[in-house]
Amino acid sequence: MTARVLVVDDVAANVRLLDARLSAEYFDVITAMSGKEALEICDRAECDLVLLDVMMPDMDGFEVCRRLKSNPATHHIPVVMVTALDQPSDKVRGLEAGADDFLTKPIGELALIARVRSLARLKMVTDELRMRVLTSREIGIEAPEREAVADTGKNGRVLIVDDRPSSYERIAAMLGKEQEVEVNPDPTQAVFHAADGNFDLLIVSLGLEHYDALRLCSQVRSLDRTRNLPILAITEPDNTARMLRGLEIGVNDFLIRPIDKNELLARVRSQVRKRRYTERLRDNVQQSIEMAITDALTNLFNRRYMESHLGTLLEQAVARGKPLSALLIDIDFFKAINDTYGHDAGDDVLRDFALRIKRSIRGIDLACRYGGEEFVIVMPETDMAVAAMVAERLRRRIAAEPFAIQQGTRHVPVTISIGIAALRGPDDTAASLLKRADQALYRAKRDGRNRVVPDAA
Repeated sequence: MTARVLVVDDVAANVRLLDARLSAEYFDVITAMSGKEALEICDRAECDLVLLDVMMPDMDGFEVCRRLKSNPATHHIPVVMVTALDQPSDKVRGLEAGADDFLTKPIGELALIARVRSLARLKMVTDELRMRVLTSREIGIEAPEREAVADTGKNGRVLIVDDRPSSYERIAAMLGKEQEVEVNPDPTQAVFHAADGNFDLLIVSLGLEHYDALRLCSQVRSLDRTRNLPILAITEPDNTARMLRGLEIGVNDFLIRPIDKNELLARVRSQVRKRRYTERLRDNVQQSIEMAITDALTNLFNRRYMESHLGTLLEQAVARGKPLSALLIDIDFFKAINDTYGHDAGDDVLRDFALRIKRSIRGIDLACRYGGEEFVIVMPETDMAVAAMVAERLRRRIAAEPFAIQQGTRHVPVTISIGIAALRGPDDTAASLLKRADQALYRAKRDGRNRVVPDAA
């Protein structure tokens, strides 16, 4: 894995030192000698991560970080602040400005490389999600950047895994006013607790007495339901080797004892914000996928999805030697409803009709809006005789209950015509199946509508 790292420092010797260290590990390094130059590079999306010196003359690192994190276009770029300042208040100030980590000079080479690799890896995951979300904007889904910038990182759900009461009680008390905190002192149950609790952050003590805390972190990363859950590990100051190992297996952040309350609050808020941002990205991707395959009016699958999925269902039916049937349904005289009562009334009928279809089919059946007032139901493991019974039951239910329109102030009677076709053998295709269903539907309408007509074998 490689990444482009922006090194920002007004001292040329410091820039050369970091450049040499990172280049030796095959990172692509670019440099900036001022905060203004750094902001311009980030605005052009030319870097994956920023190593930012705090003490600079024109604009200090705190201000540069604050501007990066308040800009929707750059807030996702990880920032590591590098400084000779070592007071907790300085570290908290950097974290509150939005920094992802805070390295104190002189920087240990192993710690530097491990932290850069960890943040670059997380950035790659975020970038993949962001690229997928770009297409969402074209179909009207709002990107979550502005929401993320405004997020305070408070009111998250935090799970603490620590087997020392004196430790976890103190941590829980520190977080209690800002976050919703739960504690699990049993590390053997903690992974299941994390998987079931919809948490925003997992805090793990690396000093667990009877369990390897890093193994716990590894287990969290290996499960689908917790793979993306941020982990904040708490460790002793002389535990550098385990800290570095933790970064390798996916720990997101570390806090070193003795715990400073303000630093704890700042790091937790930062991780909660990141979790919410990536979850919003994933939600957007899922929403765009659903919009691409779903009819917006009826919330049934659309024709594109049905046509692509029907081929798979046919292949499975043939491979397993199982029957399959398709119903092609048309709402009778639908144009008259639009002409008489308006298109809003027609939409009311279509929405209600879709709901009635959903209530009439099984979970394995595929229902879609084929176009206009035509619908298709594909029924795996269903032969012609059973499909005809289902179709007749649906036809009767539709005819028996008028449809509410104009906000329930009026009701209109509706009937449907249905053509049925069944899979004929291994050489049958989706196109031929639908064509036969369409021909059967044509005969149903020709013979007077409000009827079910099976395909003539």
